[in-house]
Amino acid sequence: AGITKATVSIIFDNSDRSRSPLGYADHSEITVTRQIVVGGRNKYLINGKLAQPSQVQNLFHSVQLNVNNPHFLIMQGRITKVLNMKPPEILSMLEEAAGTRMYETKKEFALKTLEKKQSKVDEINKLLDQEILALEKLRKERLQYMQWANGNAELDRLKRFCVAYEYVQAERIRDSAVGELERKKAKITEIDDDAERTKVEIQDMETNISKLTAQKEATMGGEVKTLSDEVDSLSKSLVQEVSVLESKEDNLKGEKENAEKIIHNIEDLKQSIEDKATAVQKSEKGAADLKKRYEDLSKSLVELEKEHQAVLAKTRQLKSKRAEAVDVENELNSKRRGLEKNKTELESLPYKEGQMEALQKDRASELELFQKLKDEARDLSAHLANVQFNYRDPVKNFDRAKVKGVVAKLIKVKDGSAMTALEVTAGGKLFNVVVDSENTGKQLLQNGDLRRRVTIIPLNKIQPNNVHPRAQQAATRLVGKENAKLALSLVGYDKELESAMEYVFGGTFVCKTTEAAKEVAFNREIRTPSVTLEGDIFQPSGLLTGGSRRGGGDLLRQLHDLAEAESKLAGHQKRLSEIEAKIADLLPLQKKFTDLKTQLELKTHQELEQARSAVKEKQILYEKLVSTVSELEKSIKDNDNNREGRLKDLERKIKSTKAQMQSSSKDLKGHGNEREKLVMEREAFVQEQSSLENQLASFRTQINNLNLEVQEQVTKVDSLKKNRDQLQSKLDSVRLRMKECDTEISSILKQQQKLQHKLSNIKLERKKLENEVKQMETEQKDCSTKVDKLIEKHAWIATERQLFGRGGTDYDFASRDPHKAREELDKLQTEQSSLEKRVNKKVMAMFEKAEDEYNDLMSKKNTVENDKSKIKKTIEELDEKKKETLKVTWVKVNHDFGSIFSTLLPGTMAKLEPPEGCSFLDGLEVRVAFGGVWKQSLSELSGGQRSLLALSLILALLLFKPAPLYILDEVDAALDLSHTQNIGRMIKAQ
Repeated sequence: AGITKATVSIIFDNSDRSRSPLGYADHSEITVTRQIVVGGRNKYLINGKLAQPSQVQNLFHSVQLNVNNPHFLIMQGRITKVLNMKPPEILSMLEEAAGTRMYETKKEFALKTLEKKQSKVDEINKLLDQEILALEKLRKERLQYMQWANGNAELDRLKRFCVAYEYVQAERIRDSAVGELERKKAKITEIDDDAERTKVEIQDMETNISKLTAQKEATMGGEVKTLSDEVDSLSKSLVQEVSVLESKEDNLKGEKENAEKIIHNIEDLKQSIEDKATAVQKSEKGAADLKKRYEDLSKSLVELEKEHQAVLAKTRQLKSKRAEAVDVENELNSKRRGLEKNKTELESLPYKEGQMEALQKDRASELELFQKLKDEARDLSAHLANVQFNYRDPVKNFDRAKVKGVVAKLIKVKDGSAMTALEVTAGGKLFNVVVDSENTGKQLLQNGDLRRRVTIIPLNKIQPNNVHPRAQQAATRLVGKENAKLALSLVGYDKELESAMEYVFGGTFVCKTTEAAKEVAFNREIRTPSVTLEGDIFQPSGLLTGGSRRGGGDLLRQLHDLAEAESKLAGHQKRLSEIEAKIADLLPLQKKFTDLKTQLELKTHQELEQARSAVKEKQILYEKLVSTVSELEKSIKDNDNNREGRLKDLERKIKSTKAQMQSSSKDLKGHGNEREKLVMEREAFVQEQSSLENQLASFRTQINNLNLEVQEQVTKVDSLKKNRDQLQSKLDSVRLRMKECDTEISSILKQQQKLQHKLSNIKLERKKLENEVKQMETEQKDCSTKVDKLIEKHAWIATERQLFGRGGTDYDFASRDPHKAREELDKLQTEQSSLEKRVNKKVMAMFEKAEDEYNDLMSKKNTVENDKSKIKKTIEELDEKKKETLKVTWVKVNHDFGSIFSTLLPGTMAKLEPPEGCSFLDGLEVRVAFGGVWKQSLSELSGGQRSLLALSLILALLLFKPAPLYILDEVDAALDLSHTQNIGRMIKAQ
């Protein structure tokens, strides 16, 4: 039949229980078998038992034999490719050695499971939303159904109660109607008799009123009218005359006021005329003094000009001799000026000796400080690798201003004591990256070549997480403004980043004390998460997180220190640039200064000898000229000891005298104009005074005439008032008599109106009684018919008649108002008819079914949520353990790596360290030093050195936690024999 299957097995020695894979500690050997059957089917067996491929893969993975990433297999010619690995790939070798790589695989599987769980939760939430809506609808329908059922029972009770009351009322009215009819008819007869008596009384009162009215018109009507007309006429005349009197008095008062004003103006004018006369006299006297002074100054000017001309003549003679002496002296000093010019040019240069050396010294000290600060900033940046966000432009001409940066670097802490609280509040969000939009974030994730996983906050999409202002006010009232502050208020940031900062810090209070944090978190009005200054967290749900936080707030504190160091660095860099600029500016000046100094020294030495010989000859000529000038000056001095001073003094006096003459002439003209002006003003004042005196005389005449007219008008007004008062007294007495007569008539009329009102009431009452009689007769018939119909319609009346009106029964009319019961019945009937159209009679069964479905979905959701939280918690715990394990592995492998390489190649050092600005979790790269100098790149190494370096790394990994087997295929191809033997002995020893 031929070969139908093939089998291959590999046997591992498992005698060392401490290194045994999990679950296989009881087996001394582990046999892994792969069987291929015809048809292409594969079978895997572990110790003879069937196993899934994933189970076999996990077994190999747990003993550092990851078949998907086989670092234990170094093929021919690939030894040095270990050194070409990227930092994450070298880190993966450490993960294999530490046994954490398998965890990453399982973590990815767990994260996929979490996504499935989340999709299941989302699906359940959608179903729950639908179920909740349906359940609410059924709950409302059930409530309506129960309301309708209860209403029907109540409706039946109210109907019976109202029918019983109608029956009792109809029976009572029927029985009491006969006697009441006889009483009503007797009362109608009495009302008719009373109405006849009232009519007779009204007729008698009409007769009396007619008699009194005729008597009043006959005796007093004409006299009242005559007196009234006369009084009205006199009143009108009196009003007119009083108006005329008041007008004349006002005119008289106005004329007196005008006269007083004119008298006051005349007094003022007299005083002004006297003042002007005095001023004119003073002006004439001053003009005479100025005229005399002008004449004296003219004489003095003529004498000074003559003396000045004489002095000038002697000066010209002296200047001619002095010019000859000056020429000689100038020739002697020409050589000196040449030297002085060179010295002046040298001194005018903006450069001093030693200035360049001082600047160079300053530059050296600034460079030293700059380098020190740069190293400090670099160290801080290395510790803050997590807040560095490096990326490649995702598209051509990408605007980097769209990427704002990491949250931790975008804020400035206002209060240093709150750094720990703010770091706890933000948590992992401190490392989030803020961008302007979701499109920028998508470009970065897809094409930004990011070295690590990041969370991106797009400003146009992020939803702020703000505390409601009502909660803020409540927190302030509860613990005080200083004891509870919003985390957002403790950080500074640019306005454009507000939405991102509200998302990170907007939903948490920072409290000074634990008590304040408890109050804020658990108060019903606030219920907002709070963090203490020490970093303890209080959640409204009751969850408390706290304890030891060594180094809490270090991130923000280090960022603050880094910002200060960078600020100082910028200041020193600016100072260094300024010094460099000054040095560049001084270089040409320094060169020019050196050249001039050299020329001056040469010129001084050459011309000194020539000047000495010429000086002697010129000195003799100069002395002769000086003696001649001295004789001339002596002769002039005999006439005037201080010729120059005298000449200047004469010129000054002449100039002063001319100025005084011009001033005096100007003052003289001014005095003349002022005098003419004063004379004209005085004449105008005199004319105005004359005019005012004429007006005053006219006003006094008018005042006398007005006084006479006022006296006559007062007499006339008094006469009219007296006549009017006499007539008014007569009219008042006549009107009094008429009023008495009117009072008597009015009294009779009131009695008549009362009787008429009484008669009207009697008629109304009689009509009302007649209507009541008719109504009672009708009601009697209706009630008899109604009783018969009710008994016929409601058969239960006959059986329950004895209960009507009895206390404690359903027909107790005393405890329940029948009229209100009727209103309730009408209202209930309306509601029931409306409900009956809308009520769902099957709702009870439908509601129970929907409620069961909802409870079942909630149970499933809770189960899924619990599974999710357990998976997340496990991942977090294992992440922390993985980090610690990797750190221990890195330290141990790094030490062994350096030790092995320095042993194989003396005088060298090797180490594994993270790339600049990153942590060891982002990746590791190989660094090599020869003679204490670290190489910038491994490309500087020879092929043999690279092979030794790669083997040292593999052996270091082998020392930490060796795999069961390593396959090294001609790894010594680039090595000489001695190195190959050393490696062999080292592998054998390990």
